[in-house]
Amino acid sequence: MSAIDDLLAAARSGLDRAEPEQAQRLQRDGALIVDIRPHVNRLEEGEIPGSVVVERIHLEWRLAPDSEWRLPEVKPDSTVIVVCNEGYSSSLAAADLRRLGLPGATDLEGGFRAWRSAGLPIREGGTPAVP
Repeated sequence: MSAIDDLLAAARSGLDRAEPEQAQRLQRDGALIVDIRPHVNRLEEGEIPGSVVVERIHLEWRLAPDSEWRLPEVKPDSTVIVVCNEGYSSSLAAADLRRLGLPGATDLEGGFRAWRSAGLPIREGGTPAVP
């Protein structure tokens, strides 16, 4: 295995990754879905309704429970599901959020493309990211 494969396996070992249908149920129960995909992907493929777009470079500052720049809806006990294209970078991001004090952080297994393949709702893409 390569170093990135090891890093990904370590990140995922601490996550209870959500399948698309499970993520949808969690969202209905109050989980926050955070889309970290690049603008071009969101514009071309769409977005998950109710998701919040946070650029990957801002993610830790917007979601760390003790960050002065965090989103107001994020609390230490929040459930947060990070979404990327296929579920790789979201695993690394969710593991980072757990290390920053957000134990309810996880990711969407298979990413946005798994959500879409499951036939779950999609909205038009291109929503501006949280500044």
